Amino acid sequence: MDETPQDDDCELTKLHPNYKTMTRVEGLVVVVPLLIAALVVEAFADFPPGITAIPLILLFVWLVIYLPMRRYQTRGFEMSADRLRVVKGVLFHSDTVVPFSRVQHLDVEQGPLERVFGIARLILHTAGSHNASVTLPGLWHGDAVTMREDIRQYVKRESQ
Repeated sequence: MDETPQDDDCELTKLHPNYKTMTRVEGLVVVVPLLIAALVVEAFADFPPGITAIPLILLFVWLVIYLPMRRYQTRGFEMSADRLRVVKGVLFHSDTVVPFSRVQHLDVEQGPLERVFGIARLILHTAGSHNASVTLPGLWHGDAVTMREDIRQYVKRESQ
């Protein structure tokens, strides 16, 4: 019997811990204005106490504490010599393998929050229509650039 490990058996590389912090900040950006609005409504409306604030506090706990932790725990990647495997999913699990021979071009992108936390997204654009772009968020910016260059070198070697 062949004892070579399957893709599912390989240890995944975790995303940078700053990814978890950044997603918590994103959750705060969504929930805090809603929570302030709920408190204002409760102050001036004739509602029973907590009718608007309590659901938003629960949303706060879910968006700022639970969901970022679960996203971080369920995401990972494995880069081999000729492919990148990206695993993600809290509710819907996705395990995508991108052979470097299918890569058309590569991007490293950073939004404002990602810049603050020093992380970036590596985006692989592939030939075909199904999953034509695969995004790997939460990489340290330097690691994303290094991975992009490694993949670019592979594509360049194979096309010669």
